[in-house]
Amino acid sequence: MTGDSTTPRPAGLRSWLREHSELGVCVLLFVLGVLVLTDALTMSVDITQRGPVGPKTVPVAVGTGLLAVAVLLAVDVLRGGRGEAEGGEDVDLGEPADLRTVALLTGVFLAFAALIGPLGFPVSGALLFWGSAYALGSRHLDRDPLIAAVLSLLTYFVFDDLLGVPLPGGPLMGVL
Repeated sequence: MTGDSTTPRPAGLRSWLREHSELGVCVLLFVLGVLVLTDALTMSVDITQRGPVGPKTVPVAVGTGLLAVAVLLAVDVLRGGRGEAEGGEDVDLGEPADLRTVALLTGVFLAFAALIGPLGFPVSGALLFWGSAYALGSRHLDRDPLIAAVLSLLTYFVFDDLLGVPLPGGPLMGVL
């Protein structure tokens, strides 16, 4: 059989890896699945656990799911499957990042982390919600702090009272 000039030449390893770059996601998912399963299976469980569903159930299910998705995605990629580009995204990749917004959001999150201990969640959470809205462009200085305070108090009550997840109340601990 003679070589035909229309048949593609065998691609090098670098070219093959570029064409199958989604395999990197498969490797990441596989490693995460192994880590989750290892951590779940080596978890010490109290012998007085009641019922068939214990603290290992969800991590084992998530780890198994990660491994299954990694393998199925790898098979799809090796069979020629390709991910589609985001069609509805209108981001101009030629424009530089908005570093001012990123810096403001970073400052707001760091302030929240520093203030949650001394001020408690209701106050620091309100500052987090209001600061995030301001950093992302909202300039309703009369309405945004009120909405942030309501959101923060609602979040505090849902977690602290309904879900039983204790959040620091700070100086408002006796009032709330």
